[in-house]
Amino acid sequence: MNHSALLVIALILLSGCAPSSDTPQSGAVEPAITEASARMPLPDYFDCLRENGGVVIAAHRGGPAPGYPENAIETMQFNFDNGVRVFEIDVAETRDGVLTLMHDDRLNRTTTGRGYVSDISWEELSGLTLVDNDDGHTRFSPPKLTDALIWARNSGAILELDRKKTTSFANMAKAVYAAGAEENVIMISYNDDEAAEIAAIDPQFMMTASARGGRDIAALEARGVDSRRLIAWTGTGRPDAAAWDRNARNDVESAFGTLGRSGERLDDIYLADGNGSEFQDLADDGLVMLATDRPLEAAAAMTADDTAIAACGG
Repeated sequence: MNHSALLVIALILLSGCAPSSDTPQSGAVEPAITEASARMPLPDYFDCLRENGGVVIAAHRGGPAPGYPENAIETMQFNFDNGVRVFEIDVAETRDGVLTLMHDDRLNRTTTGRGYVSDISWEELSGLTLVDNDDGHTRFSPPKLTDALIWARNSGAILELDRKKTTSFANMAKAVYAAGAEENVIMISYNDDEAAEIAAIDPQFMMTASARGGRDIAALEARGVDSRRLIAWTGTGRPDAAAWDRNARNDVESAFGTLGRSGERLDDIYLADGNGSEFQDLADDGLVMLATDRPLEAAAAMTADDTAIAACGG
């Protein structure tokens, strides 16, 4: 029995979660596996990006757009069809233990429902529909994490999993194993303790963790993190090319976010003049993964994402 299978069994026994919670949702988007789905292993892929001056764009909350709500498979498919390959999504858990995609504690902003995600059953949640960021009602329903993972495995997309407080890294890992999506997932950590927890579950998981040079990387390695499977998160406040260089000298790729509050985020500042050349400047300064609320516009303003596809596939 392989390593992943053993971990699945162990996590099921420890968590007490019923395997049925990972059953794919009926009617979920599930593209067929094609040649385009094949991609080099994640550590090799990110090394390739760094070594060739390529950038991969990560769509925050799946890249919502008019008619396409956040944290929806249909939204990710729309962006995927337009060249985006990495999607940050938020993972929450319903009252009856089903992992779903939802950013807020409450349902009010992004669905036709009301109340807390943790107080609703999957049957109730799946009967709701999602609302886009312009308050437009869509025909899309909140998806199971399992269905998003299967979509990513089949399409070749990469999902950054942002754990909400209603669930655990262990439960997320169980879903990843069940979907066979280990090479399509990056776990997000917010501190060294979380990074160590992810590494303890499975040191083969790719993850993001805060790091701005060799000292931070060494501290993470001391907690069990494999630096080859580390993407160094460097914040959203100000680009830090010096930190990106220090990370690269330790063979670690850097991520930075231009996302944030509308009107104040770097996304909006960079695109205010209709140019967006600053996005390419980030790549020229050594950035490897760009997290953005405006993925298609960022992609149109830079060439480093095209360099990434040409050199590393996608």
